[in-house]
Amino acid sequence: MRRTKVILGLSGGVDSAVAAKLLLEQGYEVVGVFMKNWDEDDGTEYCTAEADFSDAQAIADKLKFPLEPINFAHEYWERVFTQFLTQYNHGWTPNPDVLCNREIKFGLFLEYANAQGVELIATGHYARAETQDGEFSLHRGSDLQKDQTYFLSGVPRSKLSRCLFPLAELTKTEVRKIAQDIGISVHDKKDSTGICFIGERRFKDFLARYVKQEKGEIVDTNNRVVGEHIGLPYYTLGQRTGLGIGGRREGVEAPWYVMQKNQKTNQIVVTQHDSDLLNDELEADSMNWLVDEPQEIAECEAMVRYRQSPQPCFITFKDNHVHVRFKSPQRAITPGQYAVFYQDTLCLGSALINRVFPANDK
Repeated sequence: MRRTKVILGLSGGVDSAVAAKLLLEQGYEVVGVFMKNWDEDDGTEYCTAEADFSDAQAIADKLKFPLEPINFAHEYWERVFTQFLTQYNHGWTPNPDVLCNREIKFGLFLEYANAQGVELIATGHYARAETQDGEFSLHRGSDLQKDQTYFLSGVPRSKLSRCLFPLAELTKTEVRKIAQDIGISVHDKKDSTGICFIGERRFKDFLARYVKQEKGEIVDTNNRVVGEHIGLPYYTLGQRTGLGIGGRREGVEAPWYVMQKNQKTNQIVVTQHDSDLLNDELEADSMNWLVDEPQEIAECEAMVRYRQSPQPCFITFKDNHVHVRFKSPQRAITPGQYAVFYQDTLCLGSALINRVFPANDK
């Protein structure tokens, strides 16, 4: 009997390595693809693509399946990085990993699979797919600390329905144990962190190569100048460190937080009151539903950043715009990030945050 072929995104990390092992045990014919999405090599220790490919090849050799490297760097620049820069210049704090999944890992990757005549792809994401009565649904993985449905929420349902998630029921600890037991060298490899194409390098140094540094005033809520910033794109709402201003207020030391970025005046507004950072409503667009679109107001839960616990809210929507009202105020909701909606473990979809409303403006 001929085995079903699946093309696996193999990154060189422990998650995709164990995904490969599990797929093979389940009887699939596995073909690995190593996606290189960033071509620039600045000669620093932060460029890991070569080492990651070497690890991926070692995994493929160990488990005895073929591996092919594919360079998507040009498409990544056009489809992901240019939008990343546009949003930063607009004063937002973008999340390109969501866009990368939609455009590259479940876009170009699926196109590659189609060209090979392969129906199924697989990844090492911590997420769970279900199909009932022919209907696909995406659910949070068993390891809620590693659950990655936040990053998958922008991918169209038709594309997610073609992906296998072998790690759905596993915790990260269990994944590392499996890798160690079968002698995979990356069993203790450090998880990648930060923005996908930046890696571990200093974000400010990286961004300075692409975004203009235009200095401006840092002012408090009474419009008193308390410092100077190096450029609005280098700061995010709720930020506490790296402001370069003292923390004294009325004779008492207290931290400052970024409360607002004013594009018109090129000013950053800071506060020493954490309550000033609270928001209870937001607006979002570019909605991607992973369920049949609701026809009226819906009560659900939402995450506005990765690893946040889903928070109870009400959503109303018209066309491709969503208004979200939280039952309890949320801290430093940030335009450019995504609001991802849930009912229990079911991921309903997501939308791009474009406007927030301070809770104390009522």
